[in-house]
Amino acid sequence: MKRILHLISSLQGNQSYSIRLGNAIVEKIQEKYPDSTVEEVNLIDLEIPHVNPGMLRSFFTPGDQLTAEEKESIRYSDEAVQQLLAADIIVIGAPLYNFTIHTALKAWIDHITRAGITFGYGENGPIGLVTGKKVYVAMSSGGIYSEGPSKSNDFVAPYLKAFLGFLGMTDLSVFRAEGVKIPGIKEQALEKAIDSIEID
Repeated sequence: MKRILHLISSLQGNQSYSIRLGNAIVEKIQEKYPDSTVEEVNLIDLEIPHVNPGMLRSFFTPGDQLTAEEKESIRYSDEAVQQLLAADIIVIGAPLYNFTIHTALKAWIDHITRAGITFGYGENGPIGLVTGKKVYVAMSSGGIYSEGPSKSNDFVAPYLKAFLGFLGMTDLSVFRAEGVKIPGIKEQALEKAIDSIEID
């Protein structure tokens, strides 16, 4: 049995290409692992607070020294970290907004980045502590960013691969529904993306 964590970061609701692609990825995972459980988290609906100076101090304060107010300030962060660590497979819906990820997904990343919990430092530099996970990214974009002149403007896939890899999640696959605003391409964009899905 696999525990799947499906993160949504789209503003488009049921019309979202990244959500529909993410759902297709989850379905194919469930086909391969029929007894899997799915925890779906809509990061947009959560309105995750951005990390502020007080939260940051609390991240680095031993738990037994935190006040009740400080514990409450990092409650979401603690919960998000536990969700992540409990999952075997993470599916991340990541539409490209202004060349990068939505702020809700960035806020989630900031909350799961915890020194001594999800990463640490050794003699040879940083060590990712979130290991043994498989990550699938369901990316969508109005234009074509996997190749061609706009490739250098894709700050979604390279960023997620680099940063999640920093935390130890180095087994990452990206599936793209791209060109969803381009006539002649948009009509088949989602179908092409779904057909590209391969579950390891």
